[in-house]
Amino acid sequence: MKTKKAKAKKTAARSAKGAKSTSPARKAKVSRAGAANPRAAGTKPERVSAILQKLEEAYPDVTCALVHENPFQLLISTILSAQCTDETVNRVTKTLFVKYRTPKDFAYANPAELELDIRPTGFFRNKTKSIMGAGKKIAEEFGGEVPRTMDELLTLPGVARKTANVVLGTAFGIAVGVVVDTHVTRLSNRLDLSRNSDPKKIEQDLMQVIPQDKWVLFSHQLIWHGRRVCQARNPKCAGCNLELLCYAKDKTV
Repeated sequence: MKTKKAKAKKTAARSAKGAKSTSPARKAKVSRAGAANPRAAGTKPERVSAILQKLEEAYPDVTCALVHENPFQLLISTILSAQCTDETVNRVTKTLFVKYRTPKDFAYANPAELELDIRPTGFFRNKTKSIMGAGKKIAEEFGGEVPRTMDELLTLPGVARKTANVVLGTAFGIAVGVVVDTHVTRLSNRLDLSRNSDPKKIEQDLMQVIPQDKWVLFSHQLIWHGRRVCQARNPKCAGCNLELLCYAKDKTV
């Protein structure tokens, strides 16, 4: 009996010791999980509403900065805009869209010649393959018309969610997601609307807190704000109407 009692006491002691030793670790784990939660204080409905109101005051009518006349031109411009400024893309497409007018024109272009035409946008070889492939697929499988669904757009060469969201939102007024470029990524983190770095995760975070009818305009507003005020190297916090709502640690005021 004594042996059994001794064993029972030792077992209880080990259990108590284990509970004490793991408790702080568990608390730390919970704390880390809470810190990583993208829906923290920054995404409270009243704060999100205040941010949207301030963006509306500053940029009530902004739209995509890429110059285009139709959905296909917007698609091509957006593909070209990867790792390139919109200003450069617009300079290139000013003559590009005169030379190549339809999906077929791009689909059956001379690759070497097209590479020269888009060279200033960078990564011109890969972009040539993408826009020729997209043009061919649209011409041969979609009757020459840019598709209007996310699933169909994602089948086009060179098209990922960002490009598809740009085309759907700007060309067709269809909000199925949020455009997440470098500006939206940076500002979403600075405003504590998302604590992720992956664009897909950021998009999901924003879709949870931004009303769907604001998705298209919200993206344009953040992009314009990132270019004009909240610049990466030198944020102009003193002139920012979001300054009082901003959680960034490196504010310049």
